Amino acid sequence: MTTIESKHGIVSRQPHELYMSFTDLQNFKAMLPEDKKDMIEATFDTLQATVQGFNIGVKVHERVPYSRIELVDYGAPFAFHIVLHFDPAAEDPFKTDFHIKVEADLNLMMKMMLSGKLKEALDKVVDGIADASNGKMPEGFDPKQWMK
Repeated sequence: MTTIESKHGIVSRQPHELYMSFTDLQNFKAMLPEDKKDMIEATFDTLQATVQGFNIGVKVHERVPYSRIELVDYGAPFAFHIVLHFDPAAEDPFKTDFHIKVEADLNLMMKMMLSGKLKEALDKVVDGIADASNGKMPEGFDPKQWMK
């Protein structure tokens, strides 16, 4: 198994607030632009998408209230396990130390090709969530598209 961990980001929300926004996987579909929503199927416990011709899905394996959500592969071409961590920030109990850990069953070639890109993508997710909690909108974000 290959293990990839994101950077830690401080999110300006309490752990329970951030955790609750991740518990229902349908929330992920709601955050997508309208032209991408038809690529995603979501329920409370599952999320499936077609990405570059591959069907990739995740399902909730375990929810530990306010501290951790574990996801596992669900119809994906390889086995993986994702853990979202929601820890109280050391310097401020009203903020969350958020990070993501992924374990994936990658062969050597896939590991060489994907590890760096996965780490970069995880770091971007953490940065985006931390920035959004501080009122900074992601690059390319158009608030008008969300106000229809």
